[in-house]
Order: sequence, then C-alpha cells, then structure tokens
Amino acid sequence: MALSPLIRKISSPFYFVSSLDPPKITHLDFATVKAFEFPATPFNFLKPFSSHDNSTIFHTFNFDSFYANLLDSSTRNAHLTQIHAKLVLLDIHQNGFLITKLINSAVNLGEISYARKVFDEFPDPDVFLWNAIVRGYSKCNMFANAIEMYSRMQVLWVSPDGYTLPHVLKACGGLPGFEMGRRVHGQIFRLGFEKDVFVQNGIVAFYAKCGKIESAKVVFDGLELRNVVSWTSMISGYAQNGQPIEALRVFDEMRKMGVMPDWVAFVSAIRAHTDVEDLEHGKSIHGCVIKMGLELEPDLLIALTAMYAKCGQVMVARSFFDQMKVPNLILWNAMISGYAKNGYAEEAVELFRKMISNNIRTDSITARCAVVACAQVGSLGLARWMDNYISKSEHRDDIFVNSALIDMFAKCGNVDMARMVFDRTLEKDVVVWSAMIVGYGLHGRGREALDLYQLMKQAGVCPNDVTFLGLLTACNHSGLVEDGWRLFHCMKDYGIEPRHQHYACVVDLLGRGGYLDQAYDFIMNMPIEPGVSVWGALLSACKIYRHVTLGEYAAEQLFSIESYNTGHYVQLSNLYASVRMWDRVAKVRVMMKEKGLSKDLGYSLIEINGKLQAFRVGDKSHPQSKEIYEELESLERRLKQAGFIPHTDSSLHDLNYEEMEETLCNHSERLAIAFGLISTAPGTTLRITKNLRACINCHSATKLISKLVNREIVVRDANRFHHFKDGVCSCGDYW
Repeated sequence: MALSPLIRKISSPFYFVSSLDPPKITHLDFATVKAFEFPATPFNFLKPFSSHDNSTIFHTFNFDSFYANLLDSSTRNAHLTQIHAKLVLLDIHQNGFLITKLINSAVNLGEISYARKVFDEFPDPDVFLWNAIVRGYSKCNMFANAIEMYSRMQVLWVSPDGYTLPHVLKACGGLPGFEMGRRVHGQIFRLGFEKDVFVQNGIVAFYAKCGKIESAKVVFDGLELRNVVSWTSMISGYAQNGQPIEALRVFDEMRKMGVMPDWVAFVSAIRAHTDVEDLEHGKSIHGCVIKMGLELEPDLLIALTAMYAKCGQVMVARSFFDQMKVPNLILWNAMISGYAKNGYAEEAVELFRKMISNNIRTDSITARCAVVACAQVGSLGLARWMDNYISKSEHRDDIFVNSALIDMFAKCGNVDMARMVFDRTLEKDVVVWSAMIVGYGLHGRGREALDLYQLMKQAGVCPNDVTFLGLLTACNHSGLVEDGWRLFHCMKDYGIEPRHQHYACVVDLLGRGGYLDQAYDFIMNMPIEPGVSVWGALLSACKIYRHVTLGEYAAEQLFSIESYNTGHYVQLSNLYASVRMWDRVAKVRVMMKEKGLSKDLGYSLIEINGKLQAFRVGDKSHPQSKEIYEELESLERRLKQAGFIPHTDSSLHDLNYEEMEETLCNHSERLAIAFGLISTAPGTTLRITKNLRACINCHSATKLISKLVNREIVVRDANRFHHFKDGVCSCGDYW
C-alpha cells in the first residue's frame, strides 16, 4: 500500500517561531507540536515572517536535526505516520538520512511491515537504507527475510559494509543457515573485513549458534583485538552447545584478562553453573551482578530463577520470579520445572493453574513439567484434569507431552488409562513405546510388557536402554526370570551397554526368584563396580529367603559405600528378625544409635474426592480419628472371623503378642483404608500411596480386606503398584 495518502491526514508542517535551529527534544509531545501548526497549505508556515526573510528561513531551517529528534522520541506508530506525512508535504521524503531514521524507529517500535513499505517506496536506496531494513528483519527474528534482502542488495550492486554483515551473520545463525553463513564468511575475506572486530564477533556467534563451536574457537583465537562481545560470544557458544565447563573456563580467562563482563556474559556464566549444578560459584556470580547493579536485568532474572530452582533453592527462585511484573514464558517454565524437580509438585501444579487462568500461552516444556508434577502428586483426579486440558490444547499431538501423560497415568495408578493415551498417539517413537512398557513394569504386568515389546519390534522401532530397563523391571515384578535373563543378554544385539540400573534389575530378578548363588556370581562378574542398588537388591532377596551369611556380606558392602543410610541397617535388622536372631537385631540397633540414625517413619496417602489425606502409624490427629479407629476395629474383627493370623516374625521382639498385633494393625496403610471405607460409597476404588515398602502383614491383610468389603484397593509402595481385588494381589505375592 502506498504511503502518500497519509498526507491528507495532516494539513501543515511543524512551525517554531522562536529560533531557526529547533530545540533538542527530550520527549515527544504532539500536543505541544500541534500548537505550532497553521491549518493551511505547506506555504503558510512562512506567514509570521516578513516576505524578504521567507526564503532565507526555509533554507536555513535544520530539518534533519529537527525530524531526527522527533523520530528518536516516537513511542507509537501514529507518531511515525504523522512525521512521514510531514516529510512528504515538505518534499523531503527522499532524504536518505531521515528515511533511514524513520525505518530504524519503525523497527524499534516493532512495526517491521511499515518499515518495509517505507523502504520499498524509496528510489535507489544506499547502503545505509539497506542496512536499516536488514537490521530490522534480523532484530525481529525474521531471519529468512533478512537474508533475502541481503541477496537483493548485492544483485543491485550495493556493497555491504561493516554494519551490514553482523546482522546477516545473526540471521544465518538464527535460521540456522550454515552453508549461507559460510559463503558470507568467505565474502567477508574478499571484502577485507577480516580484522573488523565487530564482524569477526558476528562470525564467532554464527558458528556457535550452528553448533560448530570448534570453528568458532578458531576464529576467536585468531582475533588480534578481543572486546567483551568477543569473549561473551565464546562463553555463550560453549554454554549453548552443552559444554558448561569450557564456558566457565573462558569466563574465568576473560576476567583474568581484565575484561569487565556484561550482562550477557553473566547470563551465560549463570546458565553454565546451573548446568553443572554448582550453586556456590553461581552465588558468587550473583554477587557480581548485584555489585554492578544489573540485578533487575530481565534475562539475568530468568537465569537466576532457573539456577536457584534447579539447585533446589525454590524459595529464592520464587522471589526472583515474583520480581517480574510480567514474567515471560521462559521464567514460568523455569519456576514450574524447578518446583517439579525438587519435590514441590503441588506448588508446580498450582503455578501452572495460575498461568493458564491468566491466559498465558504455554509451550511443550510447560505442559511436560506440569504433567511430571501431576505424576508426583499421584492424584488420579488431577491426572484426569491434566489429560483433559492437554486434549483441548495445541499440545494434544505433541509426542513428548503424550509420553509424559503415559508415565503420569501409570504413576497415578491407572495403567489402562496410560494405554488409552498410548493407543491414541499417532506417531510413536521409542520414548512413547518405552513409557508404556515401563508403566506395565511398574504395575507388575509382565506379559503385557513383553507383548508390547514384540509389537514395538514389528513396528520397526529400535529399543533403547530405557526400553530394556522397563522390560527387566516388568519381568522382575512378575517373576519372569528366564524372560528377563534372555532380554538382558539381548541388549548387546542392539549395541546397548548395560547401565548400573540394568545390573541391579537382574540381581533383583535372580534374587527374588530364589537364585541367590547365581545372583552373587553375576555380581562378581560385573564389568563395572557394583553400587548401592546392586547390593541392596541382594540384601533384600536374602531377607526373603533368610540367607543370613550372604545377607551380612551384602550389608557390609552397603555400609562401606553408604555408612549413614538408615535403610541398609533396617534391612539387615529385618533379616535377623526373620530368623529370630534377636541379639543381632539389638546389635544393629546399637550401631544405628551410635551413628545417630533412626528408622524412617512410614506414612500413607489416600485420595478422596480429588484430595490427598496423610496418615502415619498409630496416627490419631485426624478430625475423624474416632470413626477411623471404630472402622479399623470392625475390620480387625472381620479379619479374625475370616481366619486371618498376623505375621509377627519381623516385629519388634520386645513386644508381647498382643502389642505386636496392635502395632501391626495400626500401620499407616490400614488407617488409610479405614478412612477410605467411611468416606466413599460402596464399590469405590481406594487409591493409596505409601512411602515405604509394604510389609508382609499389611499385604496379606489388604488382600483379605479387598474381598471382605468388595472393593479394589490400589497401593503404590516404594517399589511398585499392588492391585488388591477379591482377595488377590496383582503382584502374585511376589514383590
């Protein structure tokens, strides 16, 4: 659209009566400017002067300075159109200096389309005008347009200068357009800009953004003069290309050279410390930021929020988050992710709800972090809400989000809903298949996991290490020893090197299957040093089969690795208690007391009407405590009538039988079951999460309770899910 019709909107030029040289304008006040207008033709602005001065005044008035000041002070598109119209009326709209100013001002206001129209109307633009439009597209991240204009510029035989090339290189790095950037690099040599530090900085940044960090280093090392931008380009390049240690090395080298970092360098250094989770040194960078008065720089606030959030200091991170009047998407993601990764799942979900209630657009990262948080909360009601939100959003076909949804439903106790998400996912990569296999493994549905693995291979999807970890877990939780052993040895067929988790799974698989000697031999022949999970799996198996000698050896290995881990001592104590070696139980207690260790308190969570209620062993703090214990007593009577006999072998030996029985029936999951029964309608499924492994007594009791009350009871303990129904558990008493 031509811009000339705009001249109809304004009838006269600006007119100042006090001086031929216009004053410096510090801010644009169009109301003031209007006061100096005459509603007449362009020639009427000469009326206040005598006729013999007219020509002199017109030709000596400094239009360039006056309108340049106005353009610099413009804050709205309407200002630009008014000024442009004045330029047309005064017949100075072909003034290259002013039109370049006009284009730059339009770009700064985000009016790139208007800038392009102004450019297209200018006949025979010089290099300064071309620079303005190339810069404009590059600044607005319209990189393809920037490169297109650069190509047109050369077709018209306009030679680029040192101000053109950095913007073109930025566009090549932003696409990324590596081959185009290499051609521009060659052209830079031909044009003689190989010693121009600004152009060379652009080359460093270009190679870094294209992932060619070694090429960036070659250019950087060849610089005779390095300014802060040169150093920052390398620091950012290393940080962006997954080399945080190198980024920090260059940052330290820069400071030793006496170059003062700018806020961009600080952002990259903070991000590098975040990647290596080095909070202490990150705090020192934060101190430098404060000393330099840069703490309110938006990008630094984002980097600091991400650093403190990832390193577990979520309250500090939230204080930075709250400082931003309008947090951007990156900041929201950093905070939600920080909450989710550091055990603040409910806070992450609450912040996500706030985000969408404020109509702030989410991206795939936001959605994934929120789904992960929902999985940690463990509420099936919340999981359904999240699935409903995703299904109505632009993320419904996002393969990463769907993988997270599958994992979420599996961890919230409903593997069938996880399968529904899996089935509706059109494009299934190895992550989607693996998520579903891991879900089946978590619920002890080994056969379904193996069947899905066969379908995965038929679909031509190659398994990865996570796939095999899910398969081994599924076999382990289902007692499929031969299948698991075969799958472990299949890993090499796909070029997959087993990790420590795979070895631990095999030890657990063999140990729980009763093959303790084979498990020990397997450990002794491992190509890597056995760790905590490997020896822990062997000790757990020794407790099941009451193999004291081997269990003691496994415990010794665990104590040498983690001498202050309470769980190892409890496992050994339980092993001794299972064979009634009470003197050794007492010895373990003394060891724990000497080290200042105490057994972790068990607790259970139950979801009622979308809300989670927590119970501890012997808990009487609940408002409905009286009704809960009455229901518990009723259950115990019915259990006895049905012939249930409590397992007391692993209980504290200094209690009499009645005290043991009372302690066992007051375990946290039993209280949660009683509360669930009095709080829900008959037939409602009860969903319980326990922080510790389910004890054999509660496991046996819950099986019978599910039959007596005709309910399905889903319990997630520290290892897996148990689905109790009609007196049977899905684990087949194999956990």
